Amino acid sequence: MLRILIEYILPILLPTGLWVLWLSWRQRRARDAGHPVPGWDTVPWSWLLVAGGALAMLLLIGGVLVGSYSTGTYHPAQVDAKGQLVPGRVD
Repeated sequence: MLRILIEYILPILLPTGLWVLWLSWRQRRARDAGHPVPGWDTVPWSWLLVAGGALAMLLLIGGVLVGSYSTGTYHPAQVDAKGQLVPGRVD
């Protein structure tokens, strides 16, 4: 569950979260200075989605390049002569 959160959900939501924080800061500054306050109607959803997807892809590619994945031969689980289940393994 934590892996799914870190590899998929967090990278996709991070650009949107940062944009929301930036817009809140910008609204506060505009309000304090007496200027018109920018609204939520200017949310660049397509850019935020593209940025989140790109960040998720970079994270996944980086995980594959840096990670230590076994490249051996996979032997699936099977039942031996005694009727016992022998779990799968990688040699």
